Amino acid sequence: MRIVVISDTHIPFRAKSLPKIIYDEIEKSDLIIHAGDFVSFEFYNELKSLKNIIAVFGNMDEMKLLDYLKEVEIFEIEGFKFGLFHGLGPPVGLKQRVLKKLENYGKFDVIIFGHSHIAYYNYENGIHILNPGSPTDKFFGHKRTYGIIEIKNKNISFEIREVIE
Repeated sequence: MRIVVISDTHIPFRAKSLPKIIYDEIEKSDLIIHAGDFVSFEFYNELKSLKNIIAVFGNMDEMKLLDYLKEVEIFEIEGFKFGLFHGLGPPVGLKQRVLKKLENYGKFDVIIFGHSHIAYYNYENGIHILNPGSPTDKFFGHKRTYGIIEIKNKNISFEIREVIE
């Protein structure tokens, strides 16, 4: 199982579309996980037409997306329990706020969040924690990034990749 993880795409405000490399990655993958801030309903529909997608509502998303997306998604892929939440508030303390928000949903193997546009990965207290950053905006994170998760033979791996175009 190969998963493309993106967040904070802000289309059409930060970019008119995703960078070509992201579309290439989506084509080679089985699933898209989007941690919120699509911004436009049209872009959400575009991604949905390309691949299966698991996504949450972000603070900058069109209100119409609330009819289709939840604030939190809890799901399992090949035996790994995932928690997905966009995030809120300033970058300082964001990870702690995400963990606090998800603490009542039980134990996770993987937590994915966005909001800060700053890529982050760490394995702590038995949990893989990933923020893919933003593939379209480098104002906060200083580079455009996305994540790749691979699950093979009950092993899971994570990679943050930089968009270079």
